[in-house]
Parts: sequence; C-alpha cells; structure tokens
Amino acid sequence: MTAASRFGVVGMAVMGQNLARNLAHHDVPVAAFNRTAARTREFFAEHGAEGAITPTYSPEELVAAIERPRPILLMVKAGDPVDAAIAELLPHLDPGDIVIDGGNSLFTDTRRRSAEIEGQGFRFIGTGVSGGETGALEGPSIMPGGSAEAYEAVAPVLTRIAAQVDGTPCCTHIGTDGAGHYVKMVHNGIEYSDMQLIAEAYDLLRHALRLSDAELAGIFATWNSGELESYLIEITARVLAKTDDTGGALVNSIVDQAEQKGTGRWTSENALELGVPLTSITEAVFARMLSARREERAEAASLLAGPTDGFLGDGADHRLVDDVRDALYVSKIVSYAQGFDQMVAAAETYGWNLHLGAIATIWRGGCIIRARFLDRIREAYEEHPALRSLMLAPFFREALATRQDAWRRVVRDAVELGVPVPAFASSLSYYDGLRRERGPANLIQGLRDLFGAHTYRRTDREGTFHTRWDQDGAEVRIDG
Repeated sequence: MTAASRFGVVGMAVMGQNLARNLAHHDVPVAAFNRTAARTREFFAEHGAEGAITPTYSPEELVAAIERPRPILLMVKAGDPVDAAIAELLPHLDPGDIVIDGGNSLFTDTRRRSAEIEGQGFRFIGTGVSGGETGALEGPSIMPGGSAEAYEAVAPVLTRIAAQVDGTPCCTHIGTDGAGHYVKMVHNGIEYSDMQLIAEAYDLLRHALRLSDAELAGIFATWNSGELESYLIEITARVLAKTDDTGGALVNSIVDQAEQKGTGRWTSENALELGVPLTSITEAVFARMLSARREERAEAASLLAGPTDGFLGDGADHRLVDDVRDALYVSKIVSYAQGFDQMVAAAETYGWNLHLGAIATIWRGGCIIRARFLDRIREAYEEHPALRSLMLAPFFREALATRQDAWRRVVRDAVELGVPVPAFASSLSYYDGLRRERGPANLIQGLRDLFGAHTYRRTDREGTFHTRWDQDGAEVRIDG
C-alpha cells in the first residue's frame, strides 16, 4: 500500500469516527482502523466521500498507509484496551513515530506508557479531548501532554482541527508525560460539579415555586444570555424544553440515576492524595453515588421524616429565581477555583509547568465546560500569574462579595424545604472556611493530643507541645 495518509486513527466508535472526519474535512489525509473490520467498512461506506479517508484492516496495513513520521491517534476505551492497541501497533512502527492516546486515560497510566514507549525510541502523547461527538467533528478542545518536541510535530494538525475562539485554537501543549490527561481529568471533575449545581438549581426552583418544565427551560435560556452563558446552561434549557411522544416533558420520564465513567472520582481521589480541599467536585461525585441507590431512596422516602411540603410562592418567584442565578454563578467560581488549585498542586508534585491562563484559554471553546467567564479566568492569571486562589482575583472577589447574600438565602431556603443542595452548600462552606483567619481546627488538634498524644503547636511561642492530660496535666515541649 502506498503511504498517502498523514494521520492514523484507531477506534471507530463515535469519537474516533468524528475525529477522523474532522481531519479529512481539514484536508489531512487519514487512515482509519478498527479491530472489528465491519465497523471500518461501515464507516467508510457512510463517510468515505467526505475527504481523503483510507480504510485499513490490520495494524500492519494501517502503519503502511501513513507517511513517516507516523502520528497515530488511539480512540479506544481507557485501561487495558489502550495497552492492547499499543502492543499491536509497536512492532510495525519505526523510531520517531508518534502514538497519541486521545481517550480518557488515567494520568498515571499515561505517565507509565510515556516512559515505556519513549524508552523504545518512539514518541508518545497523552491528550485530553473534550467536546463530545459534536466537538470531535466540528472542533474540540485538545489538551496534549508529552514532550514539547513530539507536540511540535503534530501541532499544525491538532491546532487546525481544534475549536477556534477569536482566532485562537483551543489546543496548546499542556506539559510532559501525563499532564494533558491530568488537565482533562480536572476538566471532567469541574464538569461534574457544574452539572450538579445546575441540577440543584433546577430541583430547588421546581419544588420551591412549582414551576413547569417549560417555565424552567425559559429561565435557563434567559440565564444563558447573561453572565452564566455556557454550553451546559444552553443544553439544560434544551433538555427541559424537550417533549416526548406522550406530550409531556421528556426529563420527567428519565430515571433519576446519574451514571459516571470514573473521571470525577479520579479527580477527587487525586485531590485527597495531594491534600487539596476539592469539596464541590467531591460532593457532585457523592451525589451521583446517592442517585444510584434508587431502591434505598424509595424505601427511605416513605419512612424518613422531613419538613412539611411547601413552596415559596406568593411573590417569592422573582426573588428566588434571581437568588438561584447568583448562587449558581458564585458556586461555579468556587468549583473552578478548586480545580485550578488542584492543578497548581499537581504541577508541584509531578514536575509540570502548567500555564493556567493558557488552560483557561483552550477551555473557552469546544469543551463541555466552555463558558463566558473563562475569559475572566484567563485574564486573572495573565494579570496575577502567582495568584494563590482564583477567588482572590479582584473580579471574582467582587462577584463573591456582591452575591453572597443571595447564596446564603438559597441554601437557607433549600434547608427549610428539605431540598438537598450539597454542591451549593459545600461551595458556600468552602468560601466561609477560606475567608476565616482562624477556624475550629485548634479544638480538633487538642482532641487529637488528648486521645493520641499527637501534639500541637501554639500561637504564642515556637515549638511542638503535648499536654499530659491523664497524668499531671502539665504541658511539655516535645521538640527540645
């Protein structure tokens, strides 16, 4: 076979197909391969006329179809399938060829694969790709991690097929080894939090004001024309407005059980390892876990007491809608701030040089969490590169201050009505915890010293101390 293609794509599920089509639409000849030959044939029969697409039916045939140095994009399920695909490809590659894992791989797997593959003379890029099937076709946000030299070899193509915002491609080199997949993981964690906050806003307004789904759709559509403008707010209005064949709102026929593929959980687990208080995202993960316990919830609904069912009508409509809008906005700020804090900690731990402003820039288009205020995040890090928390930037500090009263009313109203708002409440608690110069952890440390002799430090003198609580009650200095 003549090597006429410039890129290879392995995996012809929806994302792989649409990325292959995206490449072809941008005049990048692409060779396509899937382990199930029938899927490759179906893909070529349906989309082969859209550009220079070459179907291949074995790893050897795929490699032979691509010009050297060969960039080959893997779009297969994370985990063992990625290792299996790599093992099938490597015997046919030449030194300098580039393997790109574009799936949702765990960043530690990417770090391992990077060392193994580059140790054999090949190049490896672990890249996050966000935007779903539409983004993959029309322009996703792309987060490549690997050596700068490997990225430069494929940058002209990746930046061409990525989403474009104000003439800037939503693709940039994130950092070495697993940095790209790490940033994608945090992106997905923020996505979990974003969706949970939206769901809580919908739930509270529905119960407190007894609004119809059509009315709620109108509210979210209105919000999308203001500071909350984002992809997720936009599609929330679309989902709420959709009717099914019964004539009712489709959303009311969907089982209230949110599934997950693991990236949100990975984000929370890593935050625990790094010591980052990732409360908003973790509450969103827990909320999905609770939603999965449908039988337990059904039983508890008939047994556990709550407040008298009521609503906040009679003139409360406008106030509550505005309050929820403001609470949603500032809770999103907290969620993003925690995610960016986690990336700062990861950069220090794993030796990455992450440019937070650049990450905000490439999240402005293509990806699921794209939103108007990402421009504000980019500006904040450009003006204050050493910013300790996004919440301390002047713009966001002012936004939090002017909306905190509404935020508190929303949490209060939800508690009084018995409507769970774990993401709203945890975001507010994080804000209050961060703004307190002195919290109650002194008591916790005193308790730890009493039952376990874990020691404590004092505010008025240097050193580490222990009180002999069950002996003579005397305080002794431990560090000499």
